[in-house]
Amino acid sequence: MLLVQGRSSIVITKWHTTYWYLGYGIAFDASGEYLKVSERTAIECVDWFSACVYEVFHEEYLHKPTQRDIERLYSTHEKRHGFSGMLSSLDCTHVAWEKCPNAWRCQFTRGDIGEPIIILEVVASQHLWIWHAFFGVARFNNDINVRGQSPLFNDIWTAKAPDMTFMVNGHTYKYSYYLGDGI
Repeated sequence: MLLVQGRSSIVITKWHTTYWYLGYGIAFDASGEYLKVSERTAIECVDWFSACVYEVFHEEYLHKPTQRDIERLYSTHEKRHGFSGMLSSLDCTHVAWEKCPNAWRCQFTRGDIGEPIIILEVVASQHLWIWHAFFGVARFNNDINVRGQSPLFNDIWTAKAPDMTFMVNGHTYKYSYYLGDGI
């Protein structure tokens, strides 16, 4: 689609530049001589790529679950696992941050690990619809603190979450829950 518009060389350059920055974790200002790309151009390329991804995928994948989605997730988990009221699985993954800037290293390094890490909190459905992803903030490098900072639970805390009442063992719950691993 983009190539038909007569800008094929610009589009290919933007894709190539974006892959370098996102794929290899290169800082925008660190590769001007090697890639022959200014910091401003690199940022524009990554912004352009992000806008393209959003435009293509936002309606189907990049949204919070609707009331209909929640009902479908409930019934799927109840049929498959026997869990009433479970919305999805929630997990935090600790990722080594090899290209962490030196100025930030101490903020993202835990004493027991010894190298900078960043924590990714993800919620996915059984069909691998990843509808929530949150990278933890500096100085909060454990799963509990990341969940405390996560926007995932803001709707529940502010009472804006959809009322999806369910019952387990005779006790009624107003909001759905997420199945998580041991912390």
